[in-house]
Amino acid sequence: MEANSDLKIPLLQTSPEDAAVRTVMFQIGDIKCASCINSVESSIKDLHGVNSIMVSPLDGRAIIKYSPKFITAKNIKEAIEDSGFGVDELQEQEISVCRVRIKGMACTSCSESVENALRMIDGVKKATVGLALEEAKVYFDPNLADANKIIEAIEDAGFGAELISSANDVNKVHLKLEGVDSLEDVNIVMSSLEFAAGVNHVEFNLTEHIVTVNYEPDITGPRSLIHFIQTASSGTKMYQASLHTTSGKRERDKVDEIHRYRDQFLFSCLFSVPVFVFAMVLPMLPPYGNWLNYKIHHMLTLGLFLRWILSTPVQFIVGKRFYVGSYHALRRRSANMDVLVALGTNAAYFYSVYILIKALTSDTFQGQDFFETSSMLISFILLGKYLENLAKGKTSDALGKLTQLVPDKAYLVDMDADENVISETEIDTQLIQKSDILKIVPGAKIPIDGVVIKGQSYVNESMITGEAKPVDKSPGDKVIGGTINENGCLLIKATHVGSDTALSQIVQLVETAQLAKAPVQKLADHISRVFVPLVSVFP
Repeated sequence: MEANSDLKIPLLQTSPEDAAVRTVMFQIGDIKCASCINSVESSIKDLHGVNSIMVSPLDGRAIIKYSPKFITAKNIKEAIEDSGFGVDELQEQEISVCRVRIKGMACTSCSESVENALRMIDGVKKATVGLALEEAKVYFDPNLADANKIIEAIEDAGFGAELISSANDVNKVHLKLEGVDSLEDVNIVMSSLEFAAGVNHVEFNLTEHIVTVNYEPDITGPRSLIHFIQTASSGTKMYQASLHTTSGKRERDKVDEIHRYRDQFLFSCLFSVPVFVFAMVLPMLPPYGNWLNYKIHHMLTLGLFLRWILSTPVQFIVGKRFYVGSYHALRRRSANMDVLVALGTNAAYFYSVYILIKALTSDTFQGQDFFETSSMLISFILLGKYLENLAKGKTSDALGKLTQLVPDKAYLVDMDADENVISETEIDTQLIQKSDILKIVPGAKIPIDGVVIKGQSYVNESMITGEAKPVDKSPGDKVIGGTINENGCLLIKATHVGSDTALSQIVQLVETAQLAKAPVQKLADHISRVFVPLVSVFP
């Protein structure tokens, strides 16, 4: 394998004519509830050429992807106005959205610093940073900025950054390959994908043997792409492909972070608790604390020496994270809670070191040290961070439970011209493509949004709509992924997959709501921005 084998190889790029999909953003007035959103979506979703719609109830912003070959932005605007809503603003330009996970934010000052760094990027239209979620959602012009520039700006501000998703990921699939051992194998597999209908762009990672395919969901899908790879096998050379997902990585990272704060807190307690006992408890119990007053040299007592020895690891090993955070904050000319903690603990620690040196060099000096203050303060802050991350983990668990409403498996059926079922195959839900015919047995969860083509049953939609009474479903009726089929057997045709499903839209709405800031929160952020400098200048 060559030295630069870890590079990604672009093998197929669509021409400007083929990639004629544009994005338009509207500012819609009078959006007050979910019913308003449904009205707007219903007015334009059936228009020929409209690919996807996303309407935010928080700010009334609608982002619509369309094919200019079939429809114009003006037509879309007129359709919205005909439904009774005012369109206040029309921005006809390419707008991409990406979500980035941010590590190292300690307070609102940190989130403000990230937002400011993002807004300074040429081409960024809007940036929202959620401290609780540790995420940023960025709207940008893809002609001027990209995800790499956004991540680089965050890292330059002193924080860790990792791309969660981007607009290009909507119709992108990652496949793990087996049996690909040489560049010749790569070329064979890529050739099979290159000539596949609906494939826009292909990249191959030689290090991890992962192929990334950008495709048109109305033409092809993950299952078809896997089939193309498998049929490229010849002779004794067999190629296999499977979905490569990073699902659960965020949860694992959050659990690791919680464990890290817990371990740091417990490690600090090994030193700070004895320091507290030597400083506050034993001196109040003369029979047991007299040995702490034993003078080692001049006025340096054994108790003072032990408190210095035990508090030093807490100050410089456990407390290293506060020094790093302070450095990055001061480098970007701001002051956050890390700066305040570093100032407070260092003041107590180094004043106590001064007391220790004076006691070591003087026969008459007497002074009070504060080693227990610095060590206990760091321990309590780590305890607070541990509890804070536990609470954040519960927020992530709530979102995870929403996505778990969809079953892992589904039954794909083949039908003949007379609509008789020929065969049934159990597949992964993530392999479902548009127009697939799926069998839903009684008591099973519906895996995807679709329309009933055969059968009659009652469906429990309470987990989506809140309505406890089951809804009668017959041919022509729509069904929602995540709901439960009760008594009859249904055959449904998939109409929305991936991020276009109702459940995915609900998850996106919850995430958007968590990233949004109320006016009172903005006021609190403004106050916190000047809090640390004021405390530092006027203690």
